Amino acid sequence: MRPSDRKNNEMRTISFETGVSKHAEGSCLVKFGDTHVLCTASVENRVPPWLRNSGSGWVTAEYGMLPRSTGDRMRREASVGKQSGRTQEIQRLIGRSLRSVIDLNQLGENQISIDCDVIQADGGTRTASISGAFIALKHSVNFLMESNEIKKDPIREYLGAVSCGIYRGKPILDLDYKEDSEAEADANFVITEKNKIIEIQATAEQYPFSEKMFSELMDLAKSGIEEIIKKQKGVLEN
Repeated sequence: MRPSDRKNNEMRTISFETGVSKHAEGSCLVKFGDTHVLCTASVENRVPPWLRNSGSGWVTAEYGMLPRSTGDRMRREASVGKQSGRTQEIQRLIGRSLRSVIDLNQLGENQISIDCDVIQADGGTRTASISGAFIALKHSVNFLMESNEIKKDPIREYLGAVSCGIYRGKPILDLDYKEDSEAEADANFVITEKNKIIEIQATAEQYPFSEKMFSELMDLAKSGIEEIIKKQKGVLEN
């Protein structure tokens, strides 16, 4: 039995609330159970120097955890003068994931910056951030089309992200913090609506796991991401 009392293939309660930031061109408050992340998208009509006059746009991301997003207060990374390796790795993952489903040439010479701020953490902050960031990105693209900055939607397909792991010898979906801290293996999957793989991060914490077990984790991830994308579409297309 999982500590959360969920079935092995059961997601936490997921919600996406849009329009939560007055000033951002796109915003989403995403909740995976008790993990809550505020995702905002900011549009700039310029690109980094290496892309000037190329006709191509850019999508980038930043990620951070608020001081009391966890059980004990953590110091703001700005106060110690540098980002942790974990923070840098996660924000690069978010940026890579979003760029994989957008045609940067169709975006024109515009930059969209996504900020993912973890308000409350209970495991799976990077996967929740990616899933919510996509919604913020889509809203910012809609803004560009409505303002006639671009003519065509550059987003090719939806994407979602979810964690899976091996807990007490069983593959489980969407780990919360307690499950993740005790798991024998954990993995993060970023997959598109057409079941195309963007990124997989998988690590054995105690013992190596078999290819068969990995396949079971992959099947769980696909089912979880299908649920996530269905909810994304419910928010974006209604």
